[in-house]
Amino acid sequence: MSEAQSHLSAQAYERLRQELEERSTTRRVDLSMWIERAREHGDLKENADYHEAKREQGMNEARIRQIEGILKVAVLVEGASGEVVEAGVLVDLLYEGETEPATYLVGSIEERNESYDVLSLSSPLGQEIAGASPGKTVTYQGPRRELKVTVVAVHPLP
Repeated sequence: MSEAQSHLSAQAYERLRQELEERSTTRRVDLSMWIERAREHGDLKENADYHEAKREQGMNEARIRQIEGILKVAVLVEGASGEVVEAGVLVDLLYEGETEPATYLVGSIEERNESYDVLSLSSPLGQEIAGASPGKTVTYQGPRRELKVTVVAVHPLP
């Protein structure tokens, strides 16, 4: 089974690369120093500072592995056409029973955008609308029930 690709903009890729660099160097050193200082306080069984430092170290290492995994399979997305639903576009979706469409940025959950929620192509909805043109209606299984949604419009990123 192959790993799922992460569709990232150049900005998101660079942000993740910088976060990985900071966590792998500076943050690791800072956490090691925190653990050493906490050890000097004595009995480790009842040393809350030591346990908190170890917890933070574990969380940092988990995030490092997560970022490494994302970057390993990352596909950089630039200049999507805006004609079909693909990574790097904005899509307007009208859910059955709603009167106003919702606009999403199609991409990786690692994308950060103040204006739009992100819709991952690996999500159930994302899988159903990938490659769809405006006017296409799809049905997908939501968390509680089956949902019907229509692709109203696809726009390139401004």
